Amino acid sequence: MTDPYLPADAETRAQARALIDAARHAALAVLQPGGLNPSVSRIALATDAQGVPVSLISALAAHSAALEATPACALLIGEPGSKGDPLTHPRLTLHCIAQLITRGTPEHDALRTRYLQQRPKAGLYADFGDFRFVRFAITDGLLNAGFGKAVRLTGKELSP
Repeated sequence: MTDPYLPADAETRAQARALIDAARHAALAVLQPGGLNPSVSRIALATDAQGVPVSLISALAAHSAALEATPACALLIGEPGSKGDPLTHPRLTLHCIAQLITRGTPEHDALRTRYLQQRPKAGLYADFGDFRFVRFAITDGLLNAGFGKAVRLTGKELSP
């Protein structure tokens, strides 16, 4: 079997980057602690000043403990359109390493300011003691831009 992925070009890099920049939420895939069971959650998503995906998560959520145990994870972003086959609409899987940000640090404060600019409603819970920011350092990604249009991208190719 031949490799089904096309090489990335300027157009597919821009399309993938646009999906990241426009994403308001993502499906987060993690491995549950102590086992091999994967789990998927919907999370809110924004970007930091460098364009890296970030989220604000509660320590009470199962995916929080999973990321502490195994920071390797994946995000799926991209919305199906209101019409047609959902599989014909672009979507992007990002393979990432989660970086949990410590509260009270300058990094946390900068993320808080930017995140609330992008997601103002999160101000209702951003300062609750169980919430913290997580940055998703992208290692690589898979863009599916429709049937027969699958592209593998490096972390560098997904940088702004």
